[in-house]
Amino acid sequence: MRRPRIIRRSPRARVPDRQDDTGAEPRIVALIPAHNEAQRIAAAIAALYRQERPPQRVVVVADNCTDDTVAIARANGASVIESELNRHKKAGALNQALDRILRELEGADFVLVQDADTVLAPSFLASAIEAMGRSVGAVGGIFFGEGGGGLLGALQRIEFHRYAREIARRDYRADVLTGTATLFRVRTLREVKSARLTGRIGGGTSYYSLASLTEDDEMTKAVRTLGYRTVSPPGCAVETEVMTSLPKLWHQRMRWQRGALENLRDYGWTRVTAPYIVRQGFMGLSVLFLALYLVFTGWMLARGRPEFRPFWTAVGLVFVAEKVVTAHGAGWKAQLLAGTLAVELAYDMFQHAVYVRSLWDMARRSEERWCAT
Repeated sequence: MRRPRIIRRSPRARVPDRQDDTGAEPRIVALIPAHNEAQRIAAAIAALYRQERPPQRVVVVADNCTDDTVAIARANGASVIESELNRHKKAGALNQALDRILRELEGADFVLVQDADTVLAPSFLASAIEAMGRSVGAVGGIFFGEGGGGLLGALQRIEFHRYAREIARRDYRADVLTGTATLFRVRTLREVKSARLTGRIGGGTSYYSLASLTEDDEMTKAVRTLGYRTVSPPGCAVETEVMTSLPKLWHQRMRWQRGALENLRDYGWTRVTAPYIVRQGFMGLSVLFLALYLVFTGWMLARGRPEFRPFWTAVGLVFVAEKVVTAHGAGWKAQLLAGTLAVELAYDMFQHAVYVRSLWDMARRSEERWCAT
């Protein structure tokens, strides 16, 4: 996906003709929550105006910004809503903006919520609207990592490509309405707020939960609890930022993992949450099995020279082949990296450490803080 030309100040970015708000077609409003995103906000806006079906309005939700985010957003054709006395990060800023925006929209209209560090494929909105059937409450993006980031960036890109393959195998069902970009029907957002107000679902009294570290994961469970399907069709690709250092990646993944676990705890065992709970259980088993494998391997090495048996060698080669094949979409360099196995094994151990630490912190009731990454 090519990076769009970025306009930082003047001249004003060219904005394509808007669709007629009075027409029969549903309106689309794009919301971009942003905290000090001066370096990336113009690219996100430009990608929206290059959509095959562009939104009628692009709104940057500036939350406690101290840089040039607001000025750059306006110079690139977006309107700006600045949060007021918000202490609830992204979710709080979005709730304030949605309270204002939804007053002007009909139930059949659409609201796109996307991150400021994300660039949408030109087909995103057209594909999302086409997939928005009667039983679908929201359409999430399929995210891929942007270039750069060295070895750590390459590992994240491989991970994201494998997740995209998994979505395709599940017939494009979205288990998470990713915060990178999700299109909601206005009617669905209003039903979510109403359900929170009546106590049918928790998380406060507004659209996004203020109690969750991962508001996108919690919103997915809220939408599905109301009986809607969530999907991620193939035309809804997005390119998003990768973490360029281990501390940043640690904070990101701790927030994702801890938030996912806490959301499951809050919702409990239901028809919606059961598959997620089972998946977390399998994650725990993979942590255990990998630990046993490493202990056994260490024990064998301590005893002397290990024996290479044909059967287990063949099993190992099949495992390597699977890693290489599933990294295909990320390019040949990624496939070579996957073929080494050792590097990805270290990355898996990092992910397992995040999982174990999240469980430990939950058991100790240790507070996890929302960290911008």
